[in-house]
Amino acid sequence: MVTKAAVLCGGEGTRLRPYTNSLQKTMIPIGSKKRPLLEYIVRLLAHNGLKEITLLTGYMSEQVEAYFGDGTRFGVKINYSKDTPAVKGSAQALFNAVNDGKIGAFDNLVVYYGDVLSTLKIRELVSRHEQRGAALTLVLSKEYRVPVGIAQVEGDRVTSFSEKPILPLNVTVGGLVISKECLPLLQQVTATGGADIMTHFVPKVIANGMRVSPFYIEGFWYDVGTTEAYEKLDSELVETNLRFLE
Repeated sequence: MVTKAAVLCGGEGTRLRPYTNSLQKTMIPIGSKKRPLLEYIVRLLAHNGLKEITLLTGYMSEQVEAYFGDGTRFGVKINYSKDTPAVKGSAQALFNAVNDGKIGAFDNLVVYYGDVLSTLKIRELVSRHEQRGAALTLVLSKEYRVPVGIAQVEGDRVTSFSEKPILPLNVTVGGLVISKECLPLLQQVTATGGADIMTHFVPKVIANGMRVSPFYIEGFWYDVGTTEAYEKLDSELVETNLRFLE
């Protein structure tokens, strides 16, 4: 089966301002070597054998294209699907890339969010997706650290308090695999514009009775999507977990 990859890297990154006033959010420097966030993602895809990658760009796309070029120096082939500022929503960006032929024919498409660092085992993800005959597979974590404190209240008394606890929740990590059979539904949800992959497309696939499977990530993952998260990202954390991508 033909498997390709698409990376969402066209958003304005409003939650990462002021850094994104002058940088595309996927181009913010990461780790002691100050490599762009997106470089770690491209290297992860290449490490897992995905050699055809389409970058879905928009805001400050010239920065991305100037740095990555055709992908040769990373051992991959990179295509670009550039949207105008009028295009809103990740599902719309993905549909445009498919519809315009920028991704090309595929059986499975790995979609990766451009603001997430991880050690995701993408080969295993795709293999599990195929074994289960899934139409769509969501990458999940079995737990989530709440970014705020949680209080238990009885009447007018706080009986317990936990600062930023880890809760046993199945949360999305910023990746999924879709089979080509899902494409008609992708077209449907984008017909009126402004559609999002997680908000509109995934629920549409589920509502249509197609098989949506979970794939639980093991190991490191980090959402760099906010200024607070970025400023707390320690270089040692990056080097320790992502050294295999050097």
